[in-house]
This record gives sequence, C-alpha cells and structure tokens, in this order.
Amino acid sequence: MGHEHIIKENTAMPAAARQRKYASDSIEQDTTIIDIGDGVKIGGNRIVIMAGPCSVESEEQIISIAQELRSMGIRILRGGAYKPRTSPYDFQGLGEEGLEYLKYASRLTGLKIITEVIDPRNVELVTNFADILQIGTRSMQNYPLLREVGKSRMPVLLKRGMSATYKEFLLAAEYIMVGGNEKVILCERGIRTLINELRFTLDLNAVPYLKQRTHLPIIVDPSHGTGSASLVIDMSKAAIACGADGLLIETHPHPQESKSDAAQTISTDELKKSMPGLARIAQAVGRKIDGDNNAD
Repeated sequence: MGHEHIIKENTAMPAAARQRKYASDSIEQDTTIIDIGDGVKIGGNRIVIMAGPCSVESEEQIISIAQELRSMGIRILRGGAYKPRTSPYDFQGLGEEGLEYLKYASRLTGLKIITEVIDPRNVELVTNFADILQIGTRSMQNYPLLREVGKSRMPVLLKRGMSATYKEFLLAAEYIMVGGNEKVILCERGIRTLINELRFTLDLNAVPYLKQRTHLPIIVDPSHGTGSASLVIDMSKAAIACGADGLLIETHPHPQESKSDAAQTISTDELKKSMPGLARIAQAVGRKIDGDNNAD
C-alpha cells in the first residue's frame, strides 16, 4: 500500500498552491491516514467499522447501541441528528438534541462520533459534538457546505452523489481540501442504475479504481448501497475483499422499530455474529479489523 502519510492537523493552504489537485495521487503518493484521535485511524492496515442507527431516536436508544458496539470492539458510532429525507413527512431527526445524546454516549463509552451536517450554518455547531463530519449523497455538490467544512479542522467523510461520476466525486473532495482541510475520507454508498429491485447499486468498482487515483482512504456503505438488510453483510465482505478501508453500517437493536431506513438496517445481534467472518476476510487480504481482540 506504499508509505503512510498521517494527517493530524491541517494548515491553511497558500493561495498560489490552490491550482494543484489535492485529492490526486500524482500530488501525494503516500497513502493518507486520517488520525481521529485516541488511536483511531482511518486509511491504514486496519479496517475501521463505523456503525449505529440511521437516526438518533432517544438518549436511551443511542447509549444502548453505543454500549453494544463497544463490546464488539467497534470504536466509531454513527447516528443522524439531522436527516435530509426524500419525503418532507418522514422523520427529520432530533437536531441539536440528538447531538447532545451522541456526545453523552461518547462520554460514557469512549466511542468516536460521526454524524451528518447538511447546512453550512450548522457546521460550527456540529463540530462541537462530532469527531467526523459526514457529507451525505444529496450534499456532495452543495459547494457552500463543502467550502465551509473545508475551513474546519474536523475529519470529513464525503459520500459519493447517487449519480456522480468518479471525477465529480474527486472534484467534490477538492472543494474541501483547497480550503485547507486535508482530512477527507471518501465513501462509496451506491448509485442509481437500471436495477430497480434494490434501492441502489453498490458500485464496488469505485474502490480499486479510486485507490489507483487518490491517496485518500475509501469507506463503503453497504446499507445505503443495497437498501436491503439481507445483503449488508455479504457486501461488507466484498468491500473488504476489494480494498475498502472501512465500513459504514446501519444497525439497531430492533430494526423493525427504527424510525428511518428500517429495511436496510441490520440488528446489533447480527452485526456481532458477523464480526468473526469479516475478520477472516480481512485476514485473507492481509489486513485486520480495527478493535479485533486477536489483532496484533
């Protein structure tokens, strides 16, 4: 995988340097590792699993899930406080109240937090609660938002737009990086195709293709990528096998009760049972699952 280039803190980029491509492998040959803190790193030999519910529903719910994830060795909790939904009548998240619950769960368990920001005006607020800012598929080309998170020192997980080309995806990353924030993590989360049996088509071509063209770490979201809970674990294994640096998985103790994305959410029990299988796939390709008790 070449040399490792760990990013802990960014500095503002000089104006004269802003014509170069920051996401391009021709500029930065080393594999970039994003240091989240407390030993959690994304982009190295260890494959990071980020898991949790689509939406934060209550303090009790998110704390319970965080505790279960910690027992599995998972160190990053995902959960949506602000939810950009297709229908205006669907649950839109708890907002700042949800952020408070995430922060409390983090304090109790030590898990790092990844959560979505959808409004440039809320970036500063969300950075007070999160360890990783998530830019969702609908926001990949929200350039004011990308510029705002580019001013931040916070790691950013950028999801590919549901109809975006690879070039458009990398150029969206450029918007963040030219602002001075080099802590960008790319996320393949499925695209729209002629396949209508599934919510999206998980484009695993993106992982090896982008690995050849960027030094940035690449995460796969098999939950949104399929829209089907029964496919999540199999596609997680495939993602690891083709070189993904991590997984973003929706999980809930009782998926049928989830307020959003129930059809693609696996139970925390199923996730726990799948961990040894994921670890074996990682081992087969010379890597480790982060938090695996059997890892070196």
